[in-house]
Amino acid sequence: MKKLFLSTLLLLFYLYSLAPGEEYKFELSEIEKKPYHLGGYGEFRPVLSGLDPNAALYKLKFYNRDEGRTIEEYNFRLQLEGSYEYGIARIFGRVNGDLSHTYQGWSDETSLYEGFLSLKPSNSFTLDMGKKTLKWGKGYAWNPVAFIDRPKDPDEPDLALEGFWVLSADWIRSFSGPLKTISFTPVFLPVLTHVNDNFGTTEKANVAAKLYLLLYDTDIDFIVFTGGSRTSRYGIDFSRNLTSNFEIHGEFAYIEEFQKRYIDSNGNILSSTSDTVSYLLGVRYLSQRETTYILEYYRNGTGFTKDEFQDFYQFVGRAYNSYLTTGSDALLGRALNLSQGNYGRPNPMRDYLYLRISQKEPFDILYFTPSLTTIVNLNDSSFSIAPEVAYTGITNLELRLKATFLIGGEETEFGEKPNDYRIELRARYYF
Repeated sequence: MKKLFLSTLLLLFYLYSLAPGEEYKFELSEIEKKPYHLGGYGEFRPVLSGLDPNAALYKLKFYNRDEGRTIEEYNFRLQLEGSYEYGIARIFGRVNGDLSHTYQGWSDETSLYEGFLSLKPSNSFTLDMGKKTLKWGKGYAWNPVAFIDRPKDPDEPDLALEGFWVLSADWIRSFSGPLKTISFTPVFLPVLTHVNDNFGTTEKANVAAKLYLLLYDTDIDFIVFTGGSRTSRYGIDFSRNLTSNFEIHGEFAYIEEFQKRYIDSNGNILSSTSDTVSYLLGVRYLSQRETTYILEYYRNGTGFTKDEFQDFYQFVGRAYNSYLTTGSDALLGRALNLSQGNYGRPNPMRDYLYLRISQKEPFDILYFTPSLTTIVNLNDSSFSIAPEVAYTGITNLELRLKATFLIGGEETEFGEKPNDYRIELRARYYF
């Protein structure tokens, strides 16, 4: 009966939309769900960066090179995904391939982002086995409770992320009353040699779980992680639509015995261990003029203080002066390794503010969306600001032009980046 009702509805809609005299042809295959899906996109992304020779990270990266005032890079990406369903089983895969040409030459990398088998013996139970991204958390730019996901890049939070090899299940049940839905998701994540070995300590078994509630029209998650690869951590998040166009969300994470390693201005490695707290509060608002505002505050309890980060920049300065005096780059090599670790992760300090404003089709310009994004480091008052425009008027083609400007003084996060600005064009074709 459901198929007959749907077929009749689609048939009436199609007949109504036909122009007078147009011959009607109906194929049942057009509305039948296919058991397979194949798709993806190809992308070309050239980038121009304006360098800052006085910045600490410029001296660290280019101390023995002269790249001039600007550098160019050319990036190519091919992302393929597909799925196939048969009975209770579904197979899904996503592969990402990158090819880049920078001042260092050509480089390429191909990664399996996701590849898992999903079994659904009933509407209330699903079992997944393979490489998967869990996507836990309610934040847009950051997710402090995403204990078993790779961290987002706040400059590109919508990009697909590589998952981890897991065994997970989902049990869901619906009710009438204030509690409308409850679901439970246990996850087993092993860390072995060549299996999730970049997650943490190897030869360890880790487990995580998420309890989801739809309570009084509020989405709530309770999350826990424990195991030998990382210390135990606990989290809660929520999301609620106060009105049809105004949403609030938040996350809170408690991490036990987090060990932070940092360096002083003389190059001595220091370490501290303590329980830490990270959290996020955010809102999303859609105005009557279809302007979308996303505002988030992020407290990174695992991040560096302002003084700790200034010590790192001072060590970079000492290492660079030592190189100029002695010709030895040993200290610079040590600083470079640190910059590629915790000091080089996105937004490594304590307090950040994220704001994104986008306007759909201003002045009735179809398929055109301008936006403006800023990330502010509240600890040192440095920030980035990124205007961009996107156009989707050509079928399956997305064009985006984005400029990012980094603003800050000496010994600040954005002020000591190797570049002052970055301009990129992204042409992405979906198929």
